[in-house]
Order: sequence, then C-alpha cells, then structure tokens
Amino acid sequence: MFSQILLRVVLVAIPFLIWFAWAAWARRSGRPMGTTPWPWLVVASALILAASLMGTVAFKPDNRGKVYVPGEVTADGRVTPGRFEAK
Repeated sequence: MFSQILLRVVLVAIPFLIWFAWAAWARRSGRPMGTTPWPWLVVASALILAASLMGTVAFKPDNRGKVYVPGEVTADGRVTPGRFEAK
C-alpha cells in the first residue's frame, strides 16, 4: 500500500518538477520568466492522478467470484499472507 501511495505522490509531483527544472534552466539562459502557472500545474497533476487511478482499476486483476482466505499463523510462528482462491 505504501508503494502505491508513493507512486501517486511521484506522479502528482511530475508536472511541478518539470516546470521548476525548465524555469531554472530558462533563468540561467537569460530568458524572461513569467509567474508560475499554479492552476495549470494543479490541473495537470490532477489529470495524471486520475489517469493512474483509472489505469489501476482497468488493469488490476479482478477478484470477484473468488473467496478470500485470510492469513494464518503456522505452527512454527510464521504468518501466511491472505489470498483469493477460486470457488
């Protein structure tokens, strides 16, 4: 779950990172800079986030029609992860 949240944070940060990298390069090369387009950056981030969430729904394996078997503690103290099994 942590990796999924971290992935979404990185995806949201991409437009901001691109903008600020370009702005730093433009300042060094002497180009005139305007103000930071915050609304455009937020909208771009929201679109990327929405696309990633839709992609997750579209490409994640479907577990409907399967039975969830919860994790168990074995005799030697190890914990088996929960899983879905076919009916």
